[in-house]
Amino acid sequence: MDFLRWLVHAYASLSWTVKAALVVVFAAITTAVGLGMVVFIPADHFVAGRPEPSSWWRKHALLRGGGLALKNLLGGIFVLLGGIMALPLVPGPGLVFILLGMSLMDFSAKRKIERRLLGIPQVIRFLNEVRGRFGKAALIVDEPDEPRDRRG
Repeated sequence: MDFLRWLVHAYASLSWTVKAALVVVFAAITTAVGLGMVVFIPADHFVAGRPEPSSWWRKHALLRGGGLALKNLLGGIFVLLGGIMALPLVPGPGLVFILLGMSLMDFSAKRKIERRLLGIPQVIRFLNEVRGRFGKAALIVDEPDEPRDRRG
């Protein structure tokens, strides 16, 4: 907690130009990381039932547990950053970061929330436009479940 107080105090003591420069640098770095993730995920990443990738670290129990914990922590950081960037007047691709962070995490309602975010036309259009600029195939997204007729 002392570190956070020190960080807030240090930030408050900076001049407006340094603060503005930090915001621009932070926005550029987070945008570059987010775009890199969008480009390098497989096109079928959001398809339900897709087989888990076989990585060397998944074969060892200790490495698998540590890797999953690290992946969930990184996903949580991305979701938090996305939430901040989704606020008005804050630069950066907030919804994209939330989606990418959630795709890294493992929890029960993950697919449902991802499908809702991917159901926003601007989000999927943005993701596919970025992928297209780098010669990558468009993302394959599961079709939402058909609404059930309550009478039948």
